[in-house]
Formats: sequence, structure tokens, C-alpha cells
Amino acid sequence: MPKISVEIPQELLDDLDEHVGDDGKYVNRSDAIRASIRKNLDILDEIDERHGRLQPDE
Repeated sequence: MPKISVEIPQELLDDLDEHVGDDGKYVNRSDAIRASIRKNLDILDEIDERHGRLQPDE
């Protein structure tokens, strides 16, 4: 799996960390970020579909 680097404001990172770990929804930051990206892409696909911009799978 490729690795990437991003800059994140401390406040956003602190919010993310509240959902990571033994008491959180995610095992680690990477899992949380992957889940967030997937959800965001799904939302964008839904918007594109509503506006007729989504290309059918070939």
C-alpha cells in the first residue's frame, strides 16, 4: 500500500485522535483517514450521480 504525507491542522488531528485507540472507533490514524476518504468519495459519487456526471462502469 502506498504511503502519503499530508499536513493537518493540530485541531483537526486532535479531533481525529479522539476516535482512535482502544476506546475509539478506529485502531489507528491510518484506518480513520482511509474510512473518511472512502466516505467522502461515496458522497461525491452520489452528488455526481444526481447531476448526471457519473460515468457508468465499463
